[in-house]
Amino acid sequence: MSSRREVLKAGVAAAAVTTLGAGAAPRLGLVAPVDRTVPPEAAVLYPSSIDFRAASLGLKTMTPAGYDEVLDRIAPTAAALAQDGAQALVLMGTSLSFYRGAAFNHELTQRLSAASGRPAVTMSTAVIEGLRRVGGRRLAVATAYDAEVNRRLDDFLHEEGFEVLRLRGLGVENVADITRVTRAQLMSFSLEVFRSAHHADALLISCGGLRTLDLLDPLERQCGVPVVSSLPHALRAGVQLLGLSARVEGYGRLLALT
Repeated sequence: MSSRREVLKAGVAAAAVTTLGAGAAPRLGLVAPVDRTVPPEAAVLYPSSIDFRAASLGLKTMTPAGYDEVLDRIAPTAAALAQDGAQALVLMGTSLSFYRGAAFNHELTQRLSAASGRPAVTMSTAVIEGLRRVGGRRLAVATAYDAEVNRRLDDFLHEEGFEVLRLRGLGVENVADITRVTRAQLMSFSLEVFRSAHHADALLISCGGLRTLDLLDPLERQCGVPVVSSLPHALRAGVQLLGLSARVEGYGRLLALT
């Protein structure tokens, strides 16, 4: 009997031939809260093997009220990406998928799949599965969020069975302010959060707007534990959903795993 992965791979391959034509690169659809352009990390990690397409939900603020405003846009955006040839989908918003808890995160996954007819994963599920893959249970958590969104993340992580030793945010609410967070600031902040969490066995950096790809390996070397982060590891989960290897060396432990 074929494994679930083999069945998924065969189904995605058949969809690729039907929608894109034989020989075309598999297409991954990104349901993006803010930016309708494909993040540059996608081309760095998977420069030629995946055709990425993105569509924006138009999120304005990283607050529960802001997330509520875009929920009804998720299903039609997913359907449009599938119509454009996407064979799998990723909801590229961590806080958008965890802010109502673990059950709602799973519900969002079902909404994406039902609307598109494609396999789907959320960014929250990607980081949860990533943490489990590297054996992280006792967490230091650095985020972009304000106190209320941090509280909801803490609840979500506990629902998923993790122990949160330290959770701190940068206090960002307006999504435009994410671009003002520099690499040096994020590196320093993440190290500070980790060092204040005694005996953490993993560091989570939560927010798809934070550019963390080139920080993963340096942080792991300084902290001595795996680092899981929203954007790069959501891309990893989406590529795996296509039935392909997402393994890339040089960007931390999780991306180096098969």
